[in-house]
Amino acid sequence: MELVIIGLLGGLITGISPCILPVLPVIFLTGGAQSARTQGSTIPRIDAIGPGGVARTGTTAVKARPAERKVGSVSRWRPFLVIAGLVTSFTLVTLVGSLILGALNLPQDIIRWVAMAVLVAIGVGLIVPRFAHVLERAFTWVPQRRVENNRGGFGVGLALGAVFVPCAGPVLAAIIVAGSTGQIGWGTVLLTIAFAIGVAGPLLFFALAGRRVAERVKAFRRRERGLRIAAGVAMIALAAGLAVNLPQTLQRLVPDYTAGIQSDLTDNESARRALDLGGLVTEENKDLDQCTNGATELESCGTAPSIRGIERWLNTPGGEGIELDELRGQLVLIDFWAYSCINCQRSIPHTVAWNEAYGDLGLNVIGVHSPEYAFEKDAGNVRAGAEDFGITYPVALDNNLSTWTNYRNRYWPAHYLIDAEGTVRHIAFGEGNYEATEGLIRELLRDADPDVELPGDTDVQDVTPDAGSTTRETFLGTSKDVNYGGEGRYAPGEGTYAFPAAQPDDSFTLAGDWVLETQYATPASADARVRLDFHATEVRMVLAGSGAVTVTLDDGEARVIEVDGTPRSYALAEGVDDGQHVLDVELSEGVQAYSFTFG
Repeated sequence: MELVIIGLLGGLITGISPCILPVLPVIFLTGGAQSARTQGSTIPRIDAIGPGGVARTGTTAVKARPAERKVGSVSRWRPFLVIAGLVTSFTLVTLVGSLILGALNLPQDIIRWVAMAVLVAIGVGLIVPRFAHVLERAFTWVPQRRVENNRGGFGVGLALGAVFVPCAGPVLAAIIVAGSTGQIGWGTVLLTIAFAIGVAGPLLFFALAGRRVAERVKAFRRRERGLRIAAGVAMIALAAGLAVNLPQTLQRLVPDYTAGIQSDLTDNESARRALDLGGLVTEENKDLDQCTNGATELESCGTAPSIRGIERWLNTPGGEGIELDELRGQLVLIDFWAYSCINCQRSIPHTVAWNEAYGDLGLNVIGVHSPEYAFEKDAGNVRAGAEDFGITYPVALDNNLSTWTNYRNRYWPAHYLIDAEGTVRHIAFGEGNYEATEGLIRELLRDADPDVELPGDTDVQDVTPDAGSTTRETFLGTSKDVNYGGEGRYAPGEGTYAFPAAQPDDSFTLAGDWVLETQYATPASADARVRLDFHATEVRMVLAGSGAVTVTLDDGEARVIEVDGTPRSYALAEGVDDGQHVLDVELSEGVQAYSFTFG
């Protein structure tokens, strides 16, 4: 019962989230407005076509134009059928689509592209009735030949469900992982159905609203033909938008006003138990918990789970993917990282050094880039970050966190050491423990080849801060703010802020006009400032856009930093003494501020 409630609420939250926006015009027009009762004098219901093209209606005979001879009556159940079709295909594609396509050796996105083609065809048919009649000829063997999107709407819903791309929150992530691994039990089925029903609620409301508006607004009632054209345009636009990843763009542009609710739903022990967040326990990964985090001796934690769901590979010949089975007989180190993560930035020099020292001796390092921010999904940004860190080993772009979830991972960074037999022998979460990890790498290399001649240990300084020795990572986006020290609510949208009379330790406050987004804050006036109270020896800030940042430490001399380009980490203060300090940061308009990180 708990799983069903989580699924329903997760679906409901997703159904009102920004990533639903691309399908709403189609739902409104084809699912709602087209089911409205129009004035009979404008669009008579055609019961049959008589000799000479005379259409017999309930009361009169009118001359029907050739393109209108097969227009049927519209079902009042249409909104329900469109949403039912969407829920049906979304559920089937999510649960078993990946398995079926894999068994048939077909590309994983073929269903999506076929569905987009169907949407375009239906859209053109709505705009050009003669084209709909051409399509009908291909279906003369089907008893119900009308494919012009005029009656039930279930078929339209099926096409929409196949291209439906809701935000992959924790509930959907659990469903996707179960489907991709083939571990589909009754719990997964119930969770998926509950999630789909939860999503369907807001969409059905929107469809019914479309019908109500069309029936009550005079302009809609008299323009049924115009509604058909608008619906066709909306369908074609949706297909085009999906082809260029419009939902991802919207996620970057539109504040995710549901992020906090989603977190409240799943970020608790009860929900984690129900969903097993951090990765569904499957036959493939069930033994990972036999490893102790940061152990100094080798352990045996089962065969390494596969690397799956990778959108793109960097630093491989021709961008080809890597299968762990191909690396049997060699040692593998999987490093989960994100290029703007300060913890990863301090850890990566060790991983790079291990690759350089042992890469020719049997060690294969694979960086699995698992994004924390939406901008970290961009391959160009990741490539630039990898080059800045000197990463030459293969990098897998795990944009949907599929591999992350398959490894039941929860940390940036995280290291999984796999021996020559394909067994996970060591896991290390977070920073530090580098000496132990390198010692185990050397031990496994000797096990694989007793005659190997190893170089000396790498000499990279461990700069991991002591626990509690620095202020925690500070996010300026509204979805992750945890230490805002100002007055009032830290909420998405534009607002005017002022520094408080007294600011708490290890907090940030704002002054001036700001626009707060889900993942960053940007100035809306020339005098916008951030005041940071912190304790650390180093302060960095993830910034993007174009402009200048003026930094003043403890009322000292101001320093100007030029910002230009995609998000990256800028050093604001280094070599700071122990104790609490205050950093004032003035940002020009056009600069986006994501987070403060500390060292």
